[in-house]
Amino acid sequence: MSVTIVLDFDGTIALGAGPLEAFASAVATACGDAPFTDRAMEAVSAFERGERDARDGYDVISSLAGEQGLSAEALESAYQSSRALLGTERAAITPPSGLAGFLTRIRTSARLVLATNAPGAGILPVLDRWNVADLFDDLHFTVGKPAGLYPILRAACAAGPVLSVGDIFEFDLAPAAELGAATALVGATAERSPERVTMRARTIADLYGDIEAWAAGAASSTPTRTTHTERHDLHA
Repeated sequence: MSVTIVLDFDGTIALGAGPLEAFASAVATACGDAPFTDRAMEAVSAFERGERDARDGYDVISSLAGEQGLSAEALESAYQSSRALLGTERAAITPPSGLAGFLTRIRTSARLVLATNAPGAGILPVLDRWNVADLFDDLHFTVGKPAGLYPILRAACAAGPVLSVGDIFEFDLAPAAELGAATALVGATAERSPERVTMRARTIADLYGDIEAWAAGAASSTPTRTTHTERHDLHA
């Protein structure tokens, strides 16, 4: 039996508004509308405060770009150009506090899989700089979630218990829940999402202890301890 933890990247193990600002700026350039960047980031802040509905910050910016009449092709080009800046001063990101130590501890009882919709070119150097690239057993980029996540999850579920961690329920967790895996929701929607999940918190750092307990329990085939949020969700 093999325990697996599937981790998303943006908004899960990579934090900061830098990539969103880079994306908004690229959209502004494509639209020929310099003030778009400020409007978009104000809308992202409203989403973070729970005042605007969206999947994530990228969804907020994409929706505003659509309202500007930007084509899907131009939007994709803006996204790709912004991702090329990932980890630079123009698209700065930081890992959650204690990420390397957490991954080092957790990999003693679970396989670690990174699965993200983002391209790997900008992500791999960041993982190396954070000294966590070698802690993952598998890296999957441009996955095409939610549909593209199913094969990864099915293979993991066939080997044993699985926990999927991400900041977008529809993309990161819904496929896992459908396949009977455990789920952890983090990010801006964690506190207000009505979806049933195994655990939730604003950042993954707030769940390190719960995830480690889940992994240890799953690895030993004993029941995991039930967190306060899990009790709430299971009896909602």
